[in-house]
Amino acid sequence: MKEKVIIFDASTLITLAMNGLLEELKGLKKIFPGKFIITNEVKSEVIDRPIKIKRFELEAMKLQTLLDLKFLELPSVLGIQDSEISKETEVLMSIANTTFEGGGKSIHLVDSGEISCLALSKILNEKKIMNIISVDERTIRMLCEKPENLKELFQKKLKVRINVEQKNYSHFQNFRFIRSCELLYVAYKKKVIRWKNKNILDALLYGLKFKGCAISDEEIREIEKIDRNALK
Repeated sequence: MKEKVIIFDASTLITLAMNGLLEELKGLKKIFPGKFIITNEVKSEVIDRPIKIKRFELEAMKLQTLLDLKFLELPSVLGIQDSEISKETEVLMSIANTTFEGGGKSIHLVDSGEISCLALSKILNEKKIMNIISVDERTIRMLCEKPENLKELFQKKLKVRINVEQKNYSHFQNFRFIRSCELLYVAYKKKVIRWKNKNILDALLYGLKFKGCAISDEEIREIEKIDRNALK
């Protein structure tokens, strides 16, 4: 069986940590036929920097433990060098942050963490390694899935005409995404959730929504409808 990879962005890991769901992440890893990978850029965001800040120290230590125990791993386990990811990250970040312009200035869309996930995914695609990016932040997914919606969003928010370098869109195609809500739905279906309650799915989804995951009430209702229909 070919290797499969889930690439974790900082947003998903932070959402899970804030909701006390890292044990569920470990449970998912035990049944997943592949690797859970974070880039060094993401490691810096969720471990290296926050572990020096008292407010975030505990969550950072928990994530460091997941890395130490190899529930999370670095790209080197796949034979991919950090320099290769960093080089591709710089290219994609430059393109992303010059795609939209308003008021005479380029609009800063993304930072190195989430773009490094795209860079790694692109490298894995070239190596024919199946992968998906776990990200809760909405902007990076919109850039890759519906970039035209970003233009409308910026025009409403900034109240200025937005110019777009549409040729840049091609650099952000062919990426696949999954959010923490979908990961936890899998955990729920696979019975790796610690708590047993008839309303646990609803509690999980709303907990994720209120602490980081970009999911609407309508999407939550749809997931719960799918689950109810599956039981019939």
